[in-house]
Amino acid sequence: MEKAESSTAEQDAESSSATNSSVPVPTGLTEDEFDELKRFVAEFHTYRVGRGQCSSLLAQRIHAPPDVVWSVVRRFDKPQTYKHFIKSCVVKEGFQMTVGSTRDVNVISGLPAATSTERLDILDDERRVTGFSIIGGEHRLWNYRSVTTVHGFERDDRIWTVVLESYIVDVPEGNTEEDTRLFADTVVKLNLQKLASVTEGMAREP
Repeated sequence: MEKAESSTAEQDAESSSATNSSVPVPTGLTEDEFDELKRFVAEFHTYRVGRGQCSSLLAQRIHAPPDVVWSVVRRFDKPQTYKHFIKSCVVKEGFQMTVGSTRDVNVISGLPAATSTERLDILDDERRVTGFSIIGGEHRLWNYRSVTTVHGFERDDRIWTVVLESYIVDVPEGNTEEDTRLFADTVVKLNLQKLASVTEGMAREP
């Protein structure tokens, strides 16, 4: 019996794949930028992807200082500041932004979702890393887990920021891996584009 269990575990391990193996340069980044970010990809944006799951890594260049961008990204209690499809976000009375805290999100109509309950998994202000998991609600993104990191660049008297966001999620029954990734990628891309618009506007303010 023990031998059979070991064999199954080995098969499961072989059927899984890590996303950091030959990761392509995300759209919108130069190879030089991505070379500087590979160690962060390995540390924060690498998942063990099993059967019935998919994952992705997206990037956004923002012409604003990293501290400005991080001030928006870190606000677990106010995702609607830059996330297009969130109608409202509610946190419990006495909410403190600490790992393990939760938020209840209402999604705009037109999406295959209505509500989402999400848990803050990581919040590192020093390294500018945050991440959350979806733990309940009415939606199709089961076992969705996401990490976002904010990285500052400074060259030739220019300062800009690159935001990396990755996720892993189950593929819903009746959907393909490609369909699931396309849907999730589209949502993340639009959110990152709005994040750029919002924070670049903040950076221009006197």
